[in-house]
Amino acid sequence: MLATSAHVDTFTRDNLPPANAWPPLMFDAAVFGSTQPYPERLNAAVELLDATIAKFGADRRAVVFAGGSWTYGELRDRVNRLANMLVDDFGVVPGNRVLLRMPNNEWLVAAWLAVLKTGAVAVTSMPALRATELRTVNEIAGVAVSLVDHRFVADWAEAAIGRGGVVGGGSVDDVLTRLDGHKTEFAAVETSADDVAILAFTSGTTGRPKATMHFHRDMLAVCDTFSAHVLKPTPDDLFVGSPPIGFTFGLGALVLFPMRAGAAMLVLERPTPDALARSVSDYGVTVMSTAPTAYRAMLGLPDVDFTGLRRCVSAGEPLGLATWQAFFDRTGCRIIDGIGSTEMLHIFISCSDDDIRPGATGRPVPGYDACILDDDGNELPAGALGRLAVRGPTGCRYLNDARQANYVQHGWNLTGDTYIRDDDGYYWYQARNDDMIISAGFNIAGPEVEMALLTHPDVLECAVVGAPDEQRTMIVHAFVVLRPGATVEALALQDHCRRTIAAYKAPRVVEFIDALPRTTTGKVQRFRLREMLAR
Repeated sequence: MLATSAHVDTFTRDNLPPANAWPPLMFDAAVFGSTQPYPERLNAAVELLDATIAKFGADRRAVVFAGGSWTYGELRDRVNRLANMLVDDFGVVPGNRVLLRMPNNEWLVAAWLAVLKTGAVAVTSMPALRATELRTVNEIAGVAVSLVDHRFVADWAEAAIGRGGVVGGGSVDDVLTRLDGHKTEFAAVETSADDVAILAFTSGTTGRPKATMHFHRDMLAVCDTFSAHVLKPTPDDLFVGSPPIGFTFGLGALVLFPMRAGAAMLVLERPTPDALARSVSDYGVTVMSTAPTAYRAMLGLPDVDFTGLRRCVSAGEPLGLATWQAFFDRTGCRIIDGIGSTEMLHIFISCSDDDIRPGATGRPVPGYDACILDDDGNELPAGALGRLAVRGPTGCRYLNDARQANYVQHGWNLTGDTYIRDDDGYYWYQARNDDMIISAGFNIAGPEVEMALLTHPDVLECAVVGAPDEQRTMIVHAFVVLRPGATVEALALQDHCRRTIAAYKAPRVVEFIDALPRTTTGKVQRFRLREMLAR
């Protein structure tokens, strides 16, 4: 059931970039069945939840969690109660921004759907964010109401964002204790397909984060492109993953894709590599999404049974050939590599099954176009090094941010990555645009050096940056995290690299550290490593 609301908060529409600063949005009829595949009025939560129930039934398993599970019907009851609470108790109206500060669990899934049903805008933050970071989120998003897990109240309270409710804990303020007082029926707001559904914040690897604005139809578009044509889930699949649902990689992999397919999700509050690996045998997981670091760590678990795992997705950082091959040899599962971005919502270049070319990111996902551009916006031929540019049914729209002009140029979304396209249309990652190391006239891609280091059995993690050098302009400086108990010396790692890649690419300096600096989404903060070199 849909309901039209008389109350509209125009904040998000008023803060969209000017129309001429948007990338062109394209809906390929060969992929979507029409150039206008989504109706003018569309509420993504209704499509993901109520429409799935209409197709598959209310008794189908939807969410699995520690200690239990919910069917789609049980999930709908809780979503509708939460939606009624947001409106009746907190005064939420369409367009309000609702902050969700929770770990990956069943109540975060229910709350996210409830926010969309009310016509409000979900702002899902990482639980790891501290008060200063939360204040920045609020400054940008203008949060009206918050739902906060009882274990993560302190920083939210210190940030003084505004009114909200505590989820769990059993206190008198626990919103869950009041749910029974609200109806299980809710007339979802009749949102437009191009109403903003979520504000997704970039991970801030280079400074102040940016809020990306994604519409209700975008939630379905990524399901109908990458998920439908590359991942190819079935209603019997059980999904698991490590990325937070507040990270768009996690939102798609753990919520959007399974619900669109009528499948189920396993939500783990502590999705360590060990927990992910054991979920295959413990719960019957069939689809897994995580970062290359986790796949490498799983290879060190000798007693894990991966039988039944049929799909693995890797994103967030480059997937090395050595990791791909070792995981395939161990499990028989071909990891689906992919590149996506918060600005594009999810993965736009990838391949699966026999189309996978190990070491390559893949080819454009059906529904998306890609090319390589030079610095002037001219398209480059196969084999040329340049800037990755993409476009399709989703695209970058920053909320009131002048950096829109950096990401959208010449009618393309510029991801900030340096790539090469081969003659067969496969895209090969080289580096982030600002991570290319120019040393003695040679262009050296840091990730290539990292992948060489990672083939050494004693290396757990590493990151490579360029360090200033008077003679060579820059030199390759490697920060290395060793596996527990390893005692390999820097010279041995340098020699290993020289045997693996061209000698001029080998790190001139290897520095051992206990852990790499990372964002809350797990991305390596190379700018912090450069700061360490500048001290």
